[in-house]
Amino acid sequence: MSLRPQLSVCIFVRCEELADTAIELLGGDRYVLTQIQSAVEFFGFLKHNYHLDCLVFEADGDLRSVTSKLQERSIFLPAVIFSRQPGEDGGEEMLLEDGCEAKASTQQKSQHQSCSFFYHAAEVHLPIARSKEIGSGIDRALAQFLKLSTPVPLNDQSASASATAQLTAQSLLSRQQRRLAEKLRERLGYLGVYYKRNSQIFLRNLSGPEKQQFLEQLKLNYRQIVLNYFSEDTAVNNQIDEFVNLAFFADVPVTQLVEIHMELMDEFAKQLKLEGRSEEILLDYRLTLIDAIAHLCEMYRRSIPKEASEGRK
Repeated sequence: MSLRPQLSVCIFVRCEELADTAIELLGGDRYVLTQIQSAVEFFGFLKHNYHLDCLVFEADGDLRSVTSKLQERSIFLPAVIFSRQPGEDGGEEMLLEDGCEAKASTQQKSQHQSCSFFYHAAEVHLPIARSKEIGSGIDRALAQFLKLSTPVPLNDQSASASATAQLTAQSLLSRQQRRLAEKLRERLGYLGVYYKRNSQIFLRNLSGPEKQQFLEQLKLNYRQIVLNYFSEDTAVNNQIDEFVNLAFFADVPVTQLVEIHMELMDEFAKQLKLEGRSEEILLDYRLTLIDAIAHLCEMYRRSIPKEASEGRK
């Protein structure tokens, strides 16, 4: 019998009592635990661990610096944050399951409103006095993270970020949500993720320069996919995911993907002609386009809420 996948949890707290309690309560076959004691160690650990499922933090003077760096690098993960008292250091206790969703909704209405969270709107706060609730806190953090619709900045500086940067962050968030949902599906039978999109950064709503910048990035990503598609480089699967996620969150029409493909094929055809080689090899790359479109269709299928899909039956 195969073992159910374990959830990987990183514990970065300075309170020894809190760390001991967390390790004691989370010990067993459900979690893989890593205890971190410094910011340098934490970011060094992240460089080589791409499949973390949840972070456990302590609200101290360094937390905002740490979470700000995570946001700058577009690293988004479920998080449980413990503080000495509810509301300490600008955070506030979020114990109701819909509390963070309300914060996320409020933030989407105005990115310039002040934020009362450290990392993102789906984080869960608990006082250290209730450290024995860490297991349920992690479960709540996972559930709320899967409903997070956008990576919300800690300050207004990110509100002026380019559309391409925002879409890239959204893409990385969705990839993490999908990875986590697939692990939870294996373990708990979780059914899927409902992706919410920000229409303000749809391709058709971007300014001329932003649209041009985004399309150039999209073309560059697709070019890398084509160059690696028939190689043994397994990274091409991640490249396709990134390309499709960017297209999905920008609401790029399929016709635009076809246009990008044809432009690239024309470019390659001219190069082959100069080299005196046959252009027939380019026909094989129709598979690349079909693969990308199939992945995009799957993203749209996943974006339909389960309730809505059941109502159509």
